[in-house]
Amino acid sequence: MKVAKPANRNVGERTLGAAVEVENLEYTYRDGTRALKGLSLTIPRGARVAVLGPNGAGKSTLLLHLNGIYLPQKGRVRVLGREVSPHTEDWVRTRVGLVFQDPDDQVFSSTVWEDVAFGPTNLGLSETETRARVEKSLAAVGMEDYGDRVPHHLSYGEKKRVAIAGILAMEPEVVVLDEPTAYLDPRGKESVLGIMEELHRRGKTLVVATHDVDLAAEWAEMVVVIKDGMVFAAGGTDLLVDEEVIRQADLALPRVARIFQQVSGLKTRACPKTVKEAVEYLENLTGHCDVR
Repeated sequence: MKVAKPANRNVGERTLGAAVEVENLEYTYRDGTRALKGLSLTIPRGARVAVLGPNGAGKSTLLLHLNGIYLPQKGRVRVLGREVSPHTEDWVRTRVGLVFQDPDDQVFSSTVWEDVAFGPTNLGLSETETRARVEKSLAAVGMEDYGDRVPHHLSYGEKKRVAIAGILAMEPEVVVLDEPTAYLDPRGKESVLGIMEELHRRGKTLVVATHDVDLAAEWAEMVVVIKDGMVFAAGGTDLLVDEEVIRQADLALPRVARIFQQVSGLKTRACPKTVKEAVEYLENLTGHCDVR
């Protein structure tokens, strides 16, 4: 599944038990910019999905439709089998948690505790239940000792974790993250990836928009490439070493794949995409890498 038409035709089919179904979604901004042009996509429950594409492809616009911040102008979005509409948008926001790229757009209360408690409080939960959710969520992101801290004084990575905790306190079934590791140092990136892995172990569906092909290769099990407001390609992580897809979508091969592509004397059917795959290949060295 490489080009736009087959991808849209296949991934838009309604799937029993899907977490998210997007069908022929169109969205035009007030200035006339057509961000989405008939995008179709199905995300299975419990999947780890990386959404990639160049700037302006429509990734962020798509994410904002998944929890009802934007409502479809044309087409349909279904979450856990229910169509997103003015009648269901409040419900959708309790089931789909969206973590923005910049935590300063999301973390705004006077203390970390108040910020994480904001969602449960607005759900009308009891003080006891709210406290339990806040404690659990802060512990999940390693911020249990930061409840009394002022968010403004936290590091960027710490703010990112607080933003994730605020979403977790809502106990959503789907967690959507926009560039979750952007601008983080290696330790901060590792921390966020650890949180994402734990969420997946808990059965959450994770959707990540990213420019980081290395992150997608290491973490995702499903890759969706968006170009010009439509799904250009969708499938497994082997798409990330498909030169046709990478070139036409203005992306880059993962670093590991680029190394194998340039080293002569190596031979394998599938080019390693990750450090683990590279180690396994080198331990059983047989020939040179053939990138399609």
